Amino acid sequence: MSKVIVETSARHVHVTQEALEALFGKGAELTVKKELSQPGQFASNEKVTIVGPKGQLAASILGPVRPETQVEVSLTEARKLGIAAPVRESGDIAGTPGCKLIGPAGEIEIENGVIAAKRHIHLTPEAAAEFGVQDKQIVSVAVGGEGRKLVFGDVVIRVSPKYAPAMHIDTDESNAAGISGTVEGEIIV
Repeated sequence: MSKVIVETSARHVHVTQEALEALFGKGAELTVKKELSQPGQFASNEKVTIVGPKGQLAASILGPVRPETQVEVSLTEARKLGIAAPVRESGDIAGTPGCKLIGPAGEIEIENGVIAAKRHIHLTPEAAAEFGVQDKQIVSVAVGGEGRKLVFGDVVIRVSPKYAPAMHIDTDESNAAGISGTVEGEIIV
């Protein structure tokens, strides 16, 4: 039986250094609010407003800065914004819709980058070998709280020595399973 921790990933934004400076001012740097489960990743104190055709939402920026600006929202949040966000793996933003981001020092329009993140499991090569799975393999994971047990299908395995074992789902998915905080899931190959 392959057990993995399951964490809920709330809406967030990844920014380039250039975008960070446009939103927060020249020389701006992200400041750590909370370390995340993935090594080197953190929730920052910096927040922006995501603006779509129908609405807006505040969101934290996750650090460190990235090569591309990306906005990750749940499908419910995408509807509230009026953006048809596709379900994609993080970083796969070609052909996705854009939005406006507003910070305390300015605003930017991103041409693409708004996605609903595909549910995924981060594994080290050692953990992947132990679980008998490979990078990019699609599996299912059983989770659930009292009266809301659920099996998530279409979960992509992501393997890197830079990862710590953890599954990430969005707020819509955790609500559907009646879970909060960090729970345990069982990988079904």
